[in-house]
Amino acid sequence: MQVPVYSLTGEVVKHTEISEQVFGVPFNEAVVHQAVVRQRANARQGTANTKTRSEVAGSGRKLYRQKHTGLARAGNRKSPLRRGGGVTFGPKPRSYRQAMPKKMRRLALRCVLSAKARDGELKVLEQLELDEPRTKEMAKILSALEVDSSSLIVTDEPKDNVIKSARNLTRIKTMPANLINVIDILSHKMLLMTEAAVRKTEQLWGERLLQGGKRASV
Repeated sequence: MQVPVYSLTGEVVKHTEISEQVFGVPFNEAVVHQAVVRQRANARQGTANTKTRSEVAGSGRKLYRQKHTGLARAGNRKSPLRRGGGVTFGPKPRSYRQAMPKKMRRLALRCVLSAKARDGELKVLEQLELDEPRTKEMAKILSALEVDSSSLIVTDEPKDNVIKSARNLTRIKTMPANLINVIDILSHKMLLMTEAAVRKTEQLWGERLLQGGKRASV
């Protein structure tokens, strides 16, 4: 698959080949949906905690006598029916983590990367190097690339000047290639990747041929 490579001034300087195994995979909605649900569930802390009537501080004495008061037959003040009492079936600390096979996680990532390439929402940059952190310079680069929507900028390695230049721009996020994930890619309209980041992504999430013609995930 051939895609154009842009300079920081927005000009097409050449075309490069990208892997069909990573950027040309048919979209599998079920796998992508499962990956999104799993990632969001695994991000939950699960620390919510409420006290039951046995854990609430207070007297266990019966509030008033059982009969001849004209009131309900009340027990103690820790009842869930009373203000300050325990909580019925309230949340307790728990783990929300979900498991997902590695092959399915890799497939989900390939699916969203392929969708970006197929929809014209992937732009490959020849390089992205800044001499100093300047938000104005990053905004100028995005304007030259005709990027006016939310964007995810992916580099091969963390670059301090790029990170600092983009962090004050709304709807712009930067990350290295080894940390890309399904939710971040889907949450941003455009995906900007340096050519080095594309190669690293292919190396991390692509496949290689083994002896005998069999394919194995890298």
